[in-house]
Amino acid sequence: MMNQPKRYLITAALPYANGLKHIGHLAGAYLPADIYVRYLRAQKRDVVFVCGSDEHGTAIPIQAMKEGITAQGIIDKYHPVIQQNFEDMGISFDIYHRTSAPIHHETAQEFFKALHDAGELETKETEQYYDEEAQTFLADRYIKGTCPVCANPGAYGDQCEKCGTSLSPDELINPVSTLSGKQPVKKKTTHWYLPLNRHEEFLREWILKEHKDDWRANVLGQCKSWIDGGLQPRAVTRDLDWGIKVPVEGAEGKVLYVWFDAPIGYISATKQWALDQGKDWTPYWNDKETKLVHFIGKDNIVFHCIIFPVMLKLHGNILPANVPANEFMNLEGDKMSTSRNWKLEMQDYINDFIRPENGGSQMADVLRYYLTTIAPESKDSEFTWKGFQDANNSELVSIFGNFVNRTFVLMHKLSGGKVPPYHNAIADDADKKLGADIAAAKTNIERLLEEYKFRDALFEVIDLARKGNKYMQDKEPWIVAKGLAENPEKQQLIDNCLHLCLQLTANLAIFINPFLPFTAHKMLGMMKVVEKMLGWENAGSLKLLSVGYTLRAPELLFRKIEDAEITAQVDKLKAGLAAATEQAKQNETNNKVETTNTPAPEAPVKPEIQYDDFAKLDLKVGTIVTAEKVEKADKLLKLQVNLGFETRTIVSGIALHYKPEEITGKQVVVVTNLAPRKMRGIESQGMILMAEDNNGKLHFVNPEENINPGAGVS
Repeated sequence: MMNQPKRYLITAALPYANGLKHIGHLAGAYLPADIYVRYLRAQKRDVVFVCGSDEHGTAIPIQAMKEGITAQGIIDKYHPVIQQNFEDMGISFDIYHRTSAPIHHETAQEFFKALHDAGELETKETEQYYDEEAQTFLADRYIKGTCPVCANPGAYGDQCEKCGTSLSPDELINPVSTLSGKQPVKKKTTHWYLPLNRHEEFLREWILKEHKDDWRANVLGQCKSWIDGGLQPRAVTRDLDWGIKVPVEGAEGKVLYVWFDAPIGYISATKQWALDQGKDWTPYWNDKETKLVHFIGKDNIVFHCIIFPVMLKLHGNILPANVPANEFMNLEGDKMSTSRNWKLEMQDYINDFIRPENGGSQMADVLRYYLTTIAPESKDSEFTWKGFQDANNSELVSIFGNFVNRTFVLMHKLSGGKVPPYHNAIADDADKKLGADIAAAKTNIERLLEEYKFRDALFEVIDLARKGNKYMQDKEPWIVAKGLAENPEKQQLIDNCLHLCLQLTANLAIFINPFLPFTAHKMLGMMKVVEKMLGWENAGSLKLLSVGYTLRAPELLFRKIEDAEITAQVDKLKAGLAAATEQAKQNETNNKVETTNTPAPEAPVKPEIQYDDFAKLDLKVGTIVTAEKVEKADKLLKLQVNLGFETRTIVSGIALHYKPEEITGKQVVVVTNLAPRKMRGIESQGMILMAEDNNGKLHFVNPEENINPGAGVS
């Protein structure tokens, strides 16, 4: 390839070691990264593929409290399971590290101190919630209270899991500490900040100009939105007892914020790999001839495209050449959710399918195949069990596997189990076209993989197998064989057909290897060739299998997936949702009877008030003039509401129920004398009255007929 980098460093987002990971995680970052790395290895490139468990942050001790064990116990429990899951799915990391390792603590502390000593960080005193009984500052997830949007009494300080609204602890009504159950107090604390606002010009030039043609549109769009919105200093420390200690004076009781220490885990993992291999790690992070590529999901774009690059630039490291972030993958028509048990964990798939009696490692390839064909490269996609079955039965079994199996069966039947010779003198246009198709496939697959278009690249592989099936069907060697007694010279026609089909089979093994590595190695066994043949330099050749070479008997590459298996999986999914729903109801009931200092439970009828209390509310009819999504808040809409006497900005948590274009022009009832409240940095100057039905759907409370904006409601 032209301008080929001297070396590659490929990273996949560090998964939290607070629980098992589902197939959405696999499809989002780890599978595409593995495909790319396997291709680079086949190209004989110098490549290192690093990942590891993210073991700090509040998610770890919170899970520890749920399970009644220590934070260390949680990461020691989940780290090896996640690592084994990746191995079972064929994800070929050069190292799967962990951020609890001493080398990572040292690396992260050195990184922080270098920025601190160079004056690249700022300190700021703020007021944060503090639990006097527990004697600790409270992270957002350690605070619960009533949601200001939906009145859910169990909302967390960062998000209400009932309505989905992103929150801050200051927005909660009646906040309490989850550690003691007591109401927290505000207390001053000092933290260190990364002043992103100083680097807007650099980021605009680097991302929006230098990479405007080679980065994905979804990545550029999100970055542009953040930069155009104005970057603010970002805290890099927290008041916690779980994490990496801040290595400067005056930072007692503080740790590095997890978003700061986690990406540094890529560097510490590279260091550990280099120590294990007896190599130098520094060129992979400091030499501009290294190509750094981050594979992530869209929820990590801002960290890998804005925050971490600023950190790397200030620390003197190279910047990522690309960040091919994927969108999200839904499951059977709904968003995957651990809390609602609407998910398919890798462990569940492994338990149900990757057993010897169910197909073993070949079934890992089936999942890899389907996830790649529906990869959310440009928009959200959806996994369905029916789609999974169809991809296996109609494509892997009927196209790819069918071609390889027919080729081997006919080779044993019509060529004595050996690779037949090729007779150039009688080669026809169909023979020549198949050879040209193989060469063209190599060019196309290579280009698409270099452009991170893995879904399209896999289509090229399957399409080549489809062309092989058509070639064989048109040649009909089994029919030609019936006339050999009268015309023995027709054996040459059979030879040419099977010779080319066998050479195509060998090429298919090379092309499919980045996507389905277990299948490629099974094909190597059938052809009795070594792994060296999978080198990309061999792709496109029609001389991969020697004439007269004896090949093994055919084996089915894939098994058919039966309807009963799919039905069982769908039923299992629904049962899991039902169990989680019932548990949530039970938890809600338990919450209502708690007598500690928790927010008052929601009642069917609120306490009696006097008329004068109601009269304090100023309810007026307004007309929604404009509506738009709030950046980085999936559940919020920013509305401009005409009240007749003025137009106000109101932020409302209705984005899951209504699209902006659906409500423009709609009349609503507004509480106009509600004290303003900031939500996601926007001052909301009122509240829209809504009604919620039994299914959780929100409905507007509005007049039957249009009336003048500003009309009073009584």
